Amino acid sequence: MRLGLIGAGRWGRVYMNTLDHMADVTLSALASSNPQSRDLVGENVALHEDWRDLINAGGVDGVIVATPPAAHAEIVCAALEAGLPVLVEKPLTLDVDEAKALCDLAGRTEGLVMVDHIHLFSPAFRTLKSEAAKLGPVRHMESEAGNHGPFRKETPILWDWGTHDISMCLDLMGETPSRVSARCQEMRETGEGSGAVFNLRLGFGDGDTNGVTAGIRIGNLMPGKRRRFCAAFDDGILIYDDLAADKLSFVPASDETEIRAIAVAPAPPLTCAVREFTQAIAAGSRSRESLQLGLSVVETLARCETALEDNPQQ
Repeated sequence: MRLGLIGAGRWGRVYMNTLDHMADVTLSALASSNPQSRDLVGENVALHEDWRDLINAGGVDGVIVATPPAAHAEIVCAALEAGLPVLVEKPLTLDVDEAKALCDLAGRTEGLVMVDHIHLFSPAFRTLKSEAAKLGPVRHMESEAGNHGPFRKETPILWDWGTHDISMCLDLMGETPSRVSARCQEMRETGEGSGAVFNLRLGFGDGDTNGVTAGIRIGNLMPGKRRRFCAAFDDGILIYDDLAADKLSFVPASDETEIRAIAVAPAPPLTCAVREFTQAIAAGSRSRESLQLGLSVVETLARCETALEDNPQQ
């Protein structure tokens, strides 16, 4: 499977490393304006300064888009019109109308677009979903994710960090939230750039009493890295901690029962994402599931953004 990569920034280089370690998948072309890009790939990889040239040149079976999100819509649109399947980094776009337009275009062209909400491809989160199906309805969700930095100018902090946690909530629930609230816990300028910590709350179903709620704390002003997602059920809590030795565990509701670690496959999530993308290409898939979720995440983030504007820093 021959793939083209658009973008050679930090995450683009992670894709390069991932592809280097995958059998039956080849990086055939790279689009990057970085003059040092040739040092990143072998002579067998076609190098283009302009991403349009990569799309128009052909010779690839699919395209990975790892650019800043403001450029996603234009690039994905061009790839779809050229008949190329696309794996695009999160968030799908920074604009709801752009995301809707991409969904419409994918439908008209019968094109494949997958969004790399990376934690949805994690074996630990996949196992959490399968365990959740055995435990009955979700009662509540809590998540916390952040670090000190990064301080990216091209991606708003809410959209940079919130995409992951919102995608996990929506994917587990299988629906979009009926209610959204948000407040800024902290916001300040640092020597490295703008920083903030946000508290988000999503509601699913009818009201806080009868429905399911999710509490999300995210930001780039935290003292250290954290990535933890919890789903509560009548009989206990499933905990996905991406930084723990045991990435998935179950805490029973009874105090008399010990916490149980749940075994998960060791495959890196990005390898899983690329593998599923290439499998979808090979199968001629036209699935809209990943793209539709990408749109729902963008819509939810936009609602959170509006809520923050209505509820200034506290």
